[in-house]
Amino acid sequence: MSPPAIRTAVPDDLDAVAAPHAEVRATYYRGHVPEADYDGPAERARVRAGWTRALAEKDPEAAVLCAVDDTGLAGIAAYRPVGGGMTLTQFHVAPDRWRRGIGSALHSACVGVWQRAGVGTARLEVYEHNARAQSFYARHGWYPDPHQPRHDTHFVLRFAVPES
Repeated sequence: MSPPAIRTAVPDDLDAVAAPHAEVRATYYRGHVPEADYDGPAERARVRAGWTRALAEKDPEAAVLCAVDDTGLAGIAAYRPVGGGMTLTQFHVAPDRWRRGIGSALHSACVGVWQRAGVGTARLEVYEHNARAQSFYARHGWYPDPHQPRHDTHFVLRFAVPES
């Protein structure tokens, strides 16, 4: 299988973007929160509205990137400036495509954009029971935020963007 192509997502990608988001969230929320909280009709509508806004974003510092492999959209990453810094707001690879380098390629693409934009650090929040994601982020250089290590049920991680 060839490496994924990384491109900026467009509004027509909405259905393809929302699907892996829902699939991935189910893998780490199942058994920890009520199903309606991650896959009920109200939550699906909220997620779809959020992705609609993200895909229509006009801020040049914000983007939704997607990884496309031989079988279609395989992963998504969304980031935007928040409070003077860069925040990785969403990062999902379809579960049937885990361990194929898609997440690493998507992460590298984000880092490349941040380097070109002169971003010094980025932050994200990862669910406390999502050990798979925590391991991925640690392997890619993310570390616990020394000033705010937790936000509710999520760990807060930081990333020092290397200079290009």
